[in-house]
Amino acid sequence: MGVKKTDKIWHNGKFINWDDAQVHVISHVISYGSAVFEGIRCYQTRQGPAIFRLREHMQRLVHSARIYRMELAYTLDELCAAGVEVVRANKMGACYLKPIVLRGYGEVGVNPFPCPVEVYMACWEWGSYLGAEAVEKGVDVCVSSWTRIAPNTLPAMSKSAANYMNSQLIRMEAIVNGYVEGIALDASGCVSEGSGENLFLVQDGVVITPPLASSVLPGITRRSLMTLCEDLKVPVREQVIPREMLYIADEVFFTGTAAEVTPLRSIDRIPIGNGSRGPVTKLLQEEFFALTSGAKPDRHNWLTPVGVPVGSATR
Repeated sequence: MGVKKTDKIWHNGKFINWDDAQVHVISHVISYGSAVFEGIRCYQTRQGPAIFRLREHMQRLVHSARIYRMELAYTLDELCAAGVEVVRANKMGACYLKPIVLRGYGEVGVNPFPCPVEVYMACWEWGSYLGAEAVEKGVDVCVSSWTRIAPNTLPAMSKSAANYMNSQLIRMEAIVNGYVEGIALDASGCVSEGSGENLFLVQDGVVITPPLASSVLPGITRRSLMTLCEDLKVPVREQVIPREMLYIADEVFFTGTAAEVTPLRSIDRIPIGNGSRGPVTKLLQEEFFALTSGAKPDRHNWLTPVGVPVGSATR
């Protein structure tokens, strides 16, 4: 999926041209993966462009940086304001917003402390992550032979670049074996998540998702779907999920900023339910997209309108 470059990127409080957003090859982030980031969707709503759960995403970015002892020079409010300004400066409607905090040029050893902490934000057009028809027809996935990062190795609660080397192994293995995506198990052999998505299953009308202790990222869309379940009086709970529950579930779906709400139609060539999108998944999809499109009122204040100033983020 290629990137359609836009005009401006926010870098350390100032706008720079897209082509000027470069890092030195000897920067710490290149050798050691020392970066944390976010992926945030801006939706084209009936009321104009609006960023989905901007504050929650930026709060997770701050938390990710704190875990890795990366000192940020910007407050949460300033980061949120910068996100809005990036979308507005590039005159974007629906788009993908990506803030990145990285350790730059300064130290060539493993010790990252002497390296400057830099913040970039860019946005660009981005469509369906798992395929244009995936939202309705579902995708075929496998259980990966690669285990999700184990507790006390790399922190799964930080959305760090290093974690996505594990994700790449999961995704590449799935693709070369003819699947769209892979599901990783945790260190104990229970279900964790996809390479870039959280996972839910539906069993006897109950929506179940693995707990954070199963090495899952605390997904913003994951939490949103749990809230929607509560709104719609659909029972929802966090529970350790053994692998075999995937095969006998009535429905299984992924959630994430990129994947949004995507049903799984088969796992390891075993059809899920009747092999098509189930009624609970469809219900939650419809509610999610109604809210993000502005077709229904934003009752949880999840949308930040791009046209409304939220303070200054340039210095």
